[in-house]
Amino acid sequence: MTEMAKETHFGPVLFIPGENRGRYPNCHSIYIEGDKVLIDPASDRERLIQLRKDPGIEAVWLTHWHEDHFMHLDLFDDIPLLISEQDAPPLSDLEIFMDAYGMGDNHAREYWRPVLEQAFHFKPRRPKHFLRVGDVIHLKSGTVEVIGTPGHTPGHVSFFFPGPEVLLLGDYDLTKFGPWYGDLNSSIRETINSVERLRKVPARVWLASHETGIFEEEPGTIWDEYLSVIAEREGKLIDLLKTPRTLEQIVAACIVYGRPREPKMFFELGERGHMKKHLEKLMKEGLVVKDGDYYITSQ
Repeated sequence: MTEMAKETHFGPVLFIPGENRGRYPNCHSIYIEGDKVLIDPASDRERLIQLRKDPGIEAVWLTHWHEDHFMHLDLFDDIPLLISEQDAPPLSDLEIFMDAYGMGDNHAREYWRPVLEQAFHFKPRRPKHFLRVGDVIHLKSGTVEVIGTPGHTPGHVSFFFPGPEVLLLGDYDLTKFGPWYGDLNSSIRETINSVERLRKVPARVWLASHETGIFEEEPGTIWDEYLSVIAEREGKLIDLLKTPRTLEQIVAACIVYGRPREPKMFFELGERGHMKKHLEKLMKEGLVVKDGDYYITSQ
């Protein structure tokens, strides 16, 4: 495992580190040499401009629809785009994009609209083709297996390169923050299932979209630590709900991010999305009940 990711080759797979260790609003990118395929163009704008000039880019693939994975997609307006069918709609229209994040509040949408258009260069895009789960894509450099890893988003995909035994995890990034499942159609259960599916892939190198980025040894307990964050969040929420709380009071407790952060609109969106998923799960399990606007443990 490397502490500071750098541009690294694994056979035809080139790992391109994102700015600030690939932390949001950036991510690490992947370039498949020989085939000129770029995956998740949100690493380093100048490097991607250079890459387009030489040796060139002939296709762009996205692991999923989030803005920190397509930030520089505007550089490739004329190049074929591939994404899963489930994750394509948010890219087609900014209003659909914000709907997919569960932004029902007009104030939130007014904040995000210019951010997405200016900082993330959002432009409506429709894919040339869809990435389909189970497909084996035959390239000049070798084959690529498309692995369905929903949960983070409904159509998130990961990629396995059998030749160099490289697995691109995408946004199951094995960071200390833990998994993200705060979108309207995210799923805690599917997130867990996808991580368990990924850890069974017979890889030699694991590439993640953020922070560490490159794991050249089996992640081992890191998988478990990553998933354990879900239970930690849930435990804190159950403790909080020993006293009745509204959703806004739950959001203000900062269970996901630990403390109030700026920009408030961004972090509150994440807090609210994750807490709503946990509340849905706990109510379905009968551990939490809702009385009017208040949530409370049932025991």
